[in-house]
Amino acid sequence: MIQRRNADLDIEERFTRESNRLPKKDLDTIARAYRELLDAIGEDVDRQGLQRTPDRAARALEFLTHGYRQNLDEIINDAIFESDASEIILVKDIELYSMCEHHLLPFIGRAHVAYLPNGKVIGLSKVARIVDVFARRLQIQENLTTQIAESLMNCLAPSGVAVVVEAKHLCMMMRGVEKQNSVMKTSCLLGTFKDDARTRSEFLSLLKD
Repeated sequence: MIQRRNADLDIEERFTRESNRLPKKDLDTIARAYRELLDAIGEDVDRQGLQRTPDRAARALEFLTHGYRQNLDEIINDAIFESDASEIILVKDIELYSMCEHHLLPFIGRAHVAYLPNGKVIGLSKVARIVDVFARRLQIQENLTTQIAESLMNCLAPSGVAVVVEAKHLCMMMRGVEKQNSVMKTSCLLGTFKDDARTRSEFLSLLKD
C-alpha cells in the first residue's frame, strides 16, 4: 500500500512539472531579455560566471510563475469529500513565496486558511496547493489573499472562508525605505466569518494558539 501511494505521488509530481513548463520559444525569449538586462547594467554577459545565467534565470522565472499555467480543477482533482464536520477547519502556517508585481522582487510569508464546512471537506494538501497556484504569479498581497479565499469558497461552497496572509516584502527591505523588520498582514473574510462575530472571534482565537 505504501509503495502504491508513493508511485501515485510520483505520477502527480511528474504531471505537475510537465504541465507547468513553458514552450522553448518562450524560454528563449526570456533568456534573451535577461541577456539584454545584464548588458544594460554594464555587465559582460560573455564572462564565465554569466554565460549561462540568462538560461538559468529564464528557468527560474518559469518556476516562479508556474501558477499561470495551473488549473484549479486539476489541482483539486476531485479531492472533495462528503462530511458531517461542522466546526472550523484551519490550516495554519502554509509557507508561501511570491513575486511583487510592482518591482519583481520576492515576498515571503505564511498563509492561514480556514473554512466552515457545509457538508463537504477538501483534502488537506489541496489547501496548500491552492495557495501555491496564486502565490506563483506576479502579485500584490491584498489580491493574493482574496484569490485564495474566493477560490476555496467557489470550489467547496462552505458556510464561510477566512484567509490571513503575513509576509515580508523584499521591495521594502532591499530598496526604497529599507525597513528590515516590517511585516504586512492581510485578511479576507467571506460568509459566516464576515457576518457572524462569534465565528470570526473563534477563528482569530485559533490563530493565536
